[in-house]
Amino acid sequence: MGRAFGFVTLIIVVAVGAYIYMRQTQSVTSPGAGSPTSTVDLMGVRSDLLAIAQAERSHAALQGSYASIETLRSQGELAMDRNNRGPYTYSAELSDSGFRIVATYSGPESAGVPRTMSIDQSMQVSQQ
Repeated sequence: MGRAFGFVTLIIVVAVGAYIYMRQTQSVTSPGAGSPTSTVDLMGVRSDLLAIAQAERSHAALQGSYASIETLRSQGELAMDRNNRGPYTYSAELSDSGFRIVATYSGPESAGVPRTMSIDQSMQVSQQ
């Protein structure tokens, strides 16, 4: 009887664990991003935008001006070796008073996938 109770308890614990895992997986998936690949791309783009913006802020603190992505990369302030992630391509809009890094989507039409994501000197990522 004790072994049967232990086995039933084990099954219940595994079922609860599976349920929690499934709920967590659903909450991580971005709304509108239909596939896990889209979610990974969006999270990666957000991470890349933050890294580029941090490099811009560091460069501005040291040099007194903002620089292009290529300049940041060539001076070793940005470790990224690419200008894109998945279907998103990065570009920089620079001025004397600030910067805006833009990731533009160039993939197939997909509902809920942002066409552009950007970040500026306030370090706030926005989607459109």
